[in-house]
Amino acid sequence: MSEAHRIRWQCRRGLLELDLLLTQFLDRHFETLSPANLVTFKRLLDYPDNDLLDLALGKLPPPDAETAALIKLFE
Repeated sequence: MSEAHRIRWQCRRGLLELDLLLTQFLDRHFETLSPANLVTFKRLLDYPDNDLLDLALGKLPPPDAETAALIKLFE
């Protein structure tokens, strides 16, 4: 299984809204993510579903500048 398939599989979450958001993000940006952004994205996938959704929607402040830059791509 390729890294892209593994990441896509990890994006399958318990919240439909989050599934859709992550899938759309991957469709738009996966091929152009820098290695640093890819590491940040993988780190985001470790967040609990509700926290990750709140981060992506701007309801929680990002913990660092790298995450903030990546979250802007969700818009």
